[in-house]
Amino acid sequence: MSATGHEHGHEDHGHHHKETFVTKYIFSQDHKMIAKQYLITGVLIMGFIGIAMSLFFRMQLAWPGESFAIFETFLGKWAPDGVMDADMYLALITMHGTIMVFFVLTAGLSGTFSNLLIPLQIGARDMASGFLNMLSFWMFFVSAVIMVISLFVEAGPAAAGWTIYPPLSALPSAQPGSGAGMTLWLVSMAIFIASSLLGSLNYIVTVLNLRTKGMSMTRLPLTIWAFFVTAVIGVISFPVLLSAALLLIMDRSFGTSFFLSDIFIQGEVLHYQGGSPVLFEHLFWFLGHPEVYIVILPAMGIVSEVMAVNARKPIFGYRAMIASILAIAFLSTIVWGHHMFISGMNPFLGSVFTFTTLLIAIPSAVKAFNWITTIWKGNLQLNPGMLFSIGMVSTFISGGLTGIILGDSTLDINVHDTYFVVAHFHLVMGISALYGLFAGVYHWFPKMFQGRMMNKNLGYVHFWITAIGSYGIFFPMHFVGMAGVPRRYYENTAFPMFDELTNVQVLMTVFAIITAAAQLVFVFNFVRSVFYGKRGPLNPWKATTLEWTAPQEHMHGNWPGAIPHVHRWAYDYSKTHENGEYIIPGQDFVPQTVPLQDNEEELNH
Repeated sequence: MSATGHEHGHEDHGHHHKETFVTKYIFSQDHKMIAKQYLITGVLIMGFIGIAMSLFFRMQLAWPGESFAIFETFLGKWAPDGVMDADMYLALITMHGTIMVFFVLTAGLSGTFSNLLIPLQIGARDMASGFLNMLSFWMFFVSAVIMVISLFVEAGPAAAGWTIYPPLSALPSAQPGSGAGMTLWLVSMAIFIASSLLGSLNYIVTVLNLRTKGMSMTRLPLTIWAFFVTAVIGVISFPVLLSAALLLIMDRSFGTSFFLSDIFIQGEVLHYQGGSPVLFEHLFWFLGHPEVYIVILPAMGIVSEVMAVNARKPIFGYRAMIASILAIAFLSTIVWGHHMFISGMNPFLGSVFTFTTLLIAIPSAVKAFNWITTIWKGNLQLNPGMLFSIGMVSTFISGGLTGIILGDSTLDINVHDTYFVVAHFHLVMGISALYGLFAGVYHWFPKMFQGRMMNKNLGYVHFWITAIGSYGIFFPMHFVGMAGVPRRYYENTAFPMFDELTNVQVLMTVFAIITAAAQLVFVFNFVRSVFYGKRGPLNPWKATTLEWTAPQEHMHGNWPGAIPHVHRWAYDYSKTHENGEYIIPGQDFVPQTVPLQDNEEELNH
């Protein structure tokens, strides 16, 4: 279909069907509204639940066995007289990990920004299929509701760790959290994966087929490259977790033994034989490691864009950045075994996974060095979005360095399943991805909410408390882990050698409470700015990309009239003629829609 035919079809659709409240705000097929739905459901609601859970179990670790009225209020029978039950502790750990990894960082980050930016930055009226896009959100919403419902089941929510290893997850009789809560967890995740696949296929087709005239793949902003490759990884790896979940449901409910063998409960021999829990580990981590990059790649794309805009410089090494995204995508699918070094794996196979794991440090380092070089000697605009971008580079490097230790099979054995691992992945994946998310919200907030701007001063408060607090929580955890404190233990009072580390646990918990409070500043700023934020200009950050040419007032179709054409790449900042004058006099950026001038060369990036 021609570009004009594509435009007219959408314009007719916009004019003839009057939108009702339900079609505009609830069952919307407009990518911008669906982005907001993901943001509010995934980040604000599920994120709040996930953070609250982490505060509960951190309080238990800092003050084991203490009575807290707040426990009794929220945990009910699982905290008699305000003292947390050990089964509930493991359930909180499980649900916190599940909610943060899948519902906040996967759906919240990709769902929000892929939906918002892909059509706007490539010059499309909407996603390839608005209906599938709506369907993917509502499946995500249903899966989130089922996950929250599982918290209120009689026997308690799933409690096998967010990795749900058998036999705890495969035997309903194993422990309280192995009953109905575990079944709901599996059903929720199956629906979540279907939602994720629908969304990913939509993103891929949109990027490949709906780019405006002149928007070649090498003129795409790095955000779009990151979202595109993230979607490809999702399509490759998520079905493997779906198969694992379905086989686990069969083990639980239909008497099969894919993941069970030679189980004894209270001296009684169960009839399972022939299965292997390690098979489940392979299936889970074949998704679980690419999942880390499904979470971090969108944040990397956002940070690349925000940094170039606020350094007033072209992104350094554009093609190297694309190559590193593609290399990370490929390598992420062949490193899953490093989670299984102490599972009895053949040492030779362990050495292969060590090699591929250390290899992935190379494209990651390319990105880190290119970000640093982008801001080097730039005219830095240190707004909250830029600060969170710089913070993301900091946590990505400091968290990534410990990955070299964990990726080496001989070194990993010493710190495996200690707090060292928790510190590593929270910094490199959790905090880094959250920083990318915050940078994106501050940067594109005007695009989401009709030109309104978030309060900059509240943004600074949010950043500095979060940045100091995050390191305050997770940096000491490395030392606790090297001292040998195991993760997921309800309390360590049975080990006298850990008594002197109690003060460190208290310190980390105090930082966690302060950091959580800072997120309330963000929520307040967000909600207040939606209704009362100052309106900024059409292009408040003086950026070159297409989304800032669309009108502030939202319309289904993004642009009135013709879609703008693209004539140059996305990073023409501070570009000058040979005589030192800017391409557009008095303006240090050239939008992608401006044709190349006489004697002007397109940058060879």
